[in-house]
Amino acid sequence: MADPRTYRPAPGSVPTEPGVYRFRDEHGRVIYVGKAKNLRSRIGSYFADLTLLHPRTRRMVTAAAGVQWTVVSTEVEALQLEYTWIKKYDPRFNVRYRDDKTYPLLAVTVGEEFPRAFVYRGPRRAGTRYFGPYSHAWAIRDTLDTLQRVFPVRSCTAGVFRRQAQLGRPCLLGYIDKCAAPCIGRVTADEHRAIVDELCDFLSGRTDVIMRRIEKRMLEASEGLDFERAARLRDDLGAMRRAMEKQAVVLGDGTDADVVGVAADELEVSVQVFHVRGGRIRGQRGWVVEHTHGVGADGHFDPDAAVPGVVSDYLAQFYGGEADLAGASDSAADIAAAVPREVLVPALPEDSAELADWLSALRGSRVSLRVPQRGDKRSLAETVHRNAVEALTQHKLRRSGDLTARSAALQEIQETLELDSAPLRIECVDISHTQGTDVMASLVVFEDGIARKSDYRLYRIREAAGDGHSDDVASIAEVTRRRFRRHREEPTVTPDDADGPVDDEGAPEGGGPASATPSRRFAYPPQLFVVDGGRPQVEAAAEVLAELGVTDVPVIGIAKRLEEIWLPGEEYPVIFPRQGEGLFLLQRLRDEAHRFAIRAHRGARSRRMTTSVLDDVPGLGPARRAALQERFPTVSALRAAGPAELCLVPGIGPGVAEAIRTALGSEEPGPDVPAADVEDSQGSPDEGGTTT
Repeated sequence: MADPRTYRPAPGSVPTEPGVYRFRDEHGRVIYVGKAKNLRSRIGSYFADLTLLHPRTRRMVTAAAGVQWTVVSTEVEALQLEYTWIKKYDPRFNVRYRDDKTYPLLAVTVGEEFPRAFVYRGPRRAGTRYFGPYSHAWAIRDTLDTLQRVFPVRSCTAGVFRRQAQLGRPCLLGYIDKCAAPCIGRVTADEHRAIVDELCDFLSGRTDVIMRRIEKRMLEASEGLDFERAARLRDDLGAMRRAMEKQAVVLGDGTDADVVGVAADELEVSVQVFHVRGGRIRGQRGWVVEHTHGVGADGHFDPDAAVPGVVSDYLAQFYGGEADLAGASDSAADIAAAVPREVLVPALPEDSAELADWLSALRGSRVSLRVPQRGDKRSLAETVHRNAVEALTQHKLRRSGDLTARSAALQEIQETLELDSAPLRIECVDISHTQGTDVMASLVVFEDGIARKSDYRLYRIREAAGDGHSDDVASIAEVTRRRFRRHREEPTVTPDDADGPVDDEGAPEGGGPASATPSRRFAYPPQLFVVDGGRPQVEAAAEVLAELGVTDVPVIGIAKRLEEIWLPGEEYPVIFPRQGEGLFLLQRLRDEAHRFAIRAHRGARSRRMTTSVLDDVPGLGPARRAALQERFPTVSALRAAGPAELCLVPGIGPGVAEAIRTALGSEEPGPDVPAADVEDSQGSPDEGGTTT
């Protein structure tokens, strides 16, 4: 794992103009591409304290070996260059909103003499018009089967077409009048072309024009006493209406728009988009991907703050790719359909004006990018958001809640690591600190592939803290020693050993302080012990286990750089299949340990800063400080409190309240605590674990 400080640009060397930057690994491969209005500010943010970075960002900066940048004149140029480089280099740390060929289209080969309509997946080609995307291939076949009664276009392959022409008789569809049978000359090429044009017009949204035309023919046939033809045209109108009913009308004004919904948690984001053409939902797509947005300077994740960045990434990648695909077909209609007149998003990104200009250039006419405020569009946006939330929930449950997937994951871990049995109980340790201060360790437990939160533990590190420097290896060794020594010597875990047990909210069981929690049996030892780190951390944990005589617990480490699995005594790591269930389970275990550790660390840091603020206030003893911390657990809460609120605390009078406010106004952060941390630290009870 590389140290980002080894390749950090010299102060002042990065320009403040807009531009695009690239992170490269030790082999020169581009692993991340990004754009910025201010290159110096954006690049500098990657070299903050690693514990405050998003997990995905932290993995990226530790995998990189250098950063380069290119200055451009405008932000629109930066947007275009970023998309070009992402397409060229395919960086593995860039979030990908790609059509993975799972969304089928209805293709019409207008470039052939006798055009054909069929279901298609794959890159778009010149001489073919595409309609969709549809959620399922059967939806296209059902729609095409209905419309072929009205528009009997050819749908057979080239081989079938030639064979029927040689035989001199049509296929089954020709016999039942669902194909005009151009293969045997029942219609000419021009007549068949006219049928295809009407089908394309209908699929493009010109439904009213087509239906009025057919209704006029029906009336003419009726007036001419051709009742058989009139009845057929009447049935054709019914078939068209049935096809249209399958596409619900959501916007009565015939709007062409894409409606985007976003739901994010700290690690992943779900993006859903409804394609509305002519006021009707023509298609729907969705992605669940990792993201790096929404983490503030204090390390807290805000889902609302993540949405603008996600929207910016999605718009640039998705519509850039759609325009490239549509451009391959050489059809102006396809390009216009790929980028709609209006894009409705849940929040506008900072570069919304530049994105709108870029989308307008792709479409060839003005594109509106906005947040719907009221009416039908607002209601539809809420529906899309609910779909995004449901998709994210289902994604989380699909693999963690599926017994078959969990069994496959445990089996894969057993086979890959050559264990004697499947690891039904797995424990994972992670360390969190800020430059060696407030060092906290978490121990999370998974049983049968599911988190067992009643067995989670928090440890306040004793040996690695106090010198102002972090030592993750020593911290891992200490946690391992405390966890297994206590288990060997006694059947219970006493409160001074572990700052828990704790539940998912970080509070001790029973609601009291950790020191008041009765001793209870921790649980049986794990079948697999995982540490967050590479070879040094694994060797440290293995040495402690050997020292304690624990020989029946295998230990491994999961390194963030390339998701490598390290074994003690091995020179090279074990590489799990990238899309395998085993690696997914280990990643989820590691991320849960990190989440739990960093939340406890933030709580400890916030309490330390609050206590240090109150130490020098005259007339404020330990009892009053404890009462203040109970009512106002953070520095921010104390600063926001007025004199009247402070006087509500038992023992606090007007004089002491004024002294507290004076101390808060003159408080300066210490050398190891950035000013932003003092100003923005939240540390609320639901964020930081309660410790002793």
